[in-house]
Amino acid sequence: MAALNDRALGWLRFMWDKATTPDDWSDQGEPHPWWDRYTAPPMCAFPRFDLHYMAYALPVMLEATPAWREVYTRIADELIRRYVSFWGAVDWCTLIGPDPGVDRYPPEWLTFIPEPLRGRYPPPGWTGNGVEPWGLQPDPVGADGNVFYRGWLNLLLGIRRYVSGEAGERDPLHITGYQNRQFTWTHARIAELISAQFRTRPQGPHCENTKIWPFCVSAAGLGLKLYDSLLQTTLHEPFPHWVDYVRRHYMSLTRTGELRTFALYYDPMEQRLHTLPGPSVAHGVFPCLLYLYPQDREFALWTYELAMRRLGWNNPDLPLSKLHPDPNHLSTAMWMAHEVEDTATEDRIRDFVEREYQPRFFGEENDRFAFWFGYDSTWPRGQVNATLMLAESGSPGAWWRIFNEPRLASASEPELRGVDYPDIGIRHARNDMAHHVLSIETTAATPSQRGHPTSFTIDRLPSPAEASVTVDGQDSAGWDVTDGDSIRVHLDIGDHQIRVAFPGGGSR
Repeated sequence: MAALNDRALGWLRFMWDKATTPDDWSDQGEPHPWWDRYTAPPMCAFPRFDLHYMAYALPVMLEATPAWREVYTRIADELIRRYVSFWGAVDWCTLIGPDPGVDRYPPEWLTFIPEPLRGRYPPPGWTGNGVEPWGLQPDPVGADGNVFYRGWLNLLLGIRRYVSGEAGERDPLHITGYQNRQFTWTHARIAELISAQFRTRPQGPHCENTKIWPFCVSAAGLGLKLYDSLLQTTLHEPFPHWVDYVRRHYMSLTRTGELRTFALYYDPMEQRLHTLPGPSVAHGVFPCLLYLYPQDREFALWTYELAMRRLGWNNPDLPLSKLHPDPNHLSTAMWMAHEVEDTATEDRIRDFVEREYQPRFFGEENDRFAFWFGYDSTWPRGQVNATLMLAESGSPGAWWRIFNEPRLASASEPELRGVDYPDIGIRHARNDMAHHVLSIETTAATPSQRGHPTSFTIDRLPSPAEASVTVDGQDSAGWDVTDGDSIRVHLDIGDHQIRVAFPGGGSR
């Protein structure tokens, strides 16, 4: 990707606000209301979902700025800090045993419950810590169930390692569990536990007691995929066997090859697979695509095409406005079309999104960006924005490359440090090591700071005194050597093209 566009920069600015503004996620406090615990009830209406969804844009944005990582690392650290808190596992810590309101659900929740079980069976979202046969398990990571907690935590930790380039898989993590008990884990141990569960449970680990969700299980697999890509391990090895299980047991086609069933979830205790009826069956597919595509491109493309055909979203003769598209799933469809360069479908969906989903810049200086989706809310919904913003933040194939062709941090390449973000923003920061040139594009991330003086450090420069710096095509003397391999560049906040040539090549 050449550079981050204004929308990506605006979304990054809002992510920074959310991550760095203090709030209290302990049992004595409550998350700031801009954390999305409102979308997709009853199953996703917990603020933890906003944490891991928000992280996905970070490695995608890194493709445009691989020589600038500090802002992504800070955001990831703040997400992880909240994730391991009481509110990160609030459902596991408070929704204990059978649901006392099992016979009083609103009508719109009943579609998520098999009809013969309604009135005596909990909906998605009721985690049921303490339900037999596993009993009460205070540790949200080490439990038999709750794979949607540790699976997404493992993915979030992998993203942090990816964007930072720092090894931290053996560092202790203190996880808050039931009755505020603390449990110590590491990234490595979490990944090893998830892999072991895949090996012993061909059906897949379960989320709520006792539901197995392809959505959550595929996300747990993606965390293993990233861990292997970063550390050259083989923990992801059992995942393809689970995909085979999905093909044979969790989905079916009609005689004409149309999608007939796709498991929303499977309950091994009830021995019941729950799938949505009619064309709605496709809504079981869309939540999985983001996670399945980097792990099994062929299977994900096949199920994507089945779902699009079942809903009619790939039929240009059927206006999307008449199909009442779910914003969560249409956002995923647009991202998928962008990712695989299905340009006709992306353009068709994007026309609808631009017209109906209320894209706008906001904030005191109009420097944040998000979609409002027609929700009457003070803050944009994080969960649905996070997926849609992937298409704004990266070039086609960016998500697949993170897990299969990762851009690993290099200890030998120059890197920006000490950038006055969010006063100044970085659209582009990339090394051309063949020509020994670092190119940087800056902007005023906070418009009111435009023209103010700023500076930043560039580390890992061989013979920094012999470097040359140009700003907007003109030789610059506004820099100085600060230590053995670093220089400090001085400029004003604004739109600038900076080129740093260092010994070994690249004409001035």
